[in-house]
Amino acid sequence: MRIFYLSALCLILLVSTSLSLTSSQNIHTNPLEALSFFSKDYPKAPVLKDTSYYPVISAQGALAVDLDSSVVLYEKEPDQHLLPASTTKIITALVAMDYYPKDKVITVVDPYVDGQKMGLVVGEKISVNDLFYGLLVFSANDAAEVLANNYPGGRGSFVAAMNIKAKQLNLTNSHFENPTGLDGVAQYTSARDLIRVSQAAMQKPYFAQIVGTKSIVVKSTDGKIVHRLTNVNELLGKVEGVVGVKTGWTEEARENLVTYITRDGKNVMIAVLGSQDRFGETKELINWIYSNYEWQQVKLPSNTEKITQ
Repeated sequence: MRIFYLSALCLILLVSTSLSLTSSQNIHTNPLEALSFFSKDYPKAPVLKDTSYYPVISAQGALAVDLDSSVVLYEKEPDQHLLPASTTKIITALVAMDYYPKDKVITVVDPYVDGQKMGLVVGEKISVNDLFYGLLVFSANDAAEVLANNYPGGRGSFVAAMNIKAKQLNLTNSHFENPTGLDGVAQYTSARDLIRVSQAAMQKPYFAQIVGTKSIVVKSTDGKIVHRLTNVNELLGKVEGVVGVKTGWTEEARENLVTYITRDGKNVMIAVLGSQDRFGETKELINWIYSNYEWQQVKLPSNTEKITQ
């Protein structure tokens, strides 16, 4: 039994370390945790066919992961603390979705905030569902602030809940001081943490539906105020397999993007932070990954499922 266990573990470590990128590692730092990803159906694991070329990108931090095997496909300073910009709104949405029923109606009190806005008006009554679309499709800062301000205890309690959620998701290199992503001394994240939080978020069908929306029109409950929302993500609907997740930009943060790609049954998540060309560099990584990796069947002993329990 021990021999089977060690054989399976060694096989997974071999697959993970087959990448020649510097310090490549499984997104789970514990190899035993990585082993649990291999269910009795044993997913195929990616193996790099050609090690002569690796993309060179301007992003300060980047990580690409095969979600089914948890094998790292590309990395560049994945744990460096960087400004998240509007990728913050992923965790803003998770906290808000934990509390608000999507059909709840909120009266807008003070929608004024810097940056991207959907155009909420004082006194406007709008559903939480429509605020979520403003938050995640149009990356609206006013939607983020309205959701935070109406949380029990107000904005401060909402931000505290964001940091609690970050700890629950093991975001060890993240901290938040506002729900919008505007730059702050204590507002930071990493490429690895963005992969973790995005993976958790995309497991929610409601979240995945919203971030996969190209454009939508939402209205106040009386229908008098109209908000036309277009997704900021330029890869959505243009690059095969892209189904989300979230953009981010400030002058200091530069360009950020988290992308979920599903193509030919292979599911990949990519995060780039501090890029000079988030869409171009993400597209380059997507093309490189799907052209240069071969997904090979991992064969484990027939009784491995008993060992991993």
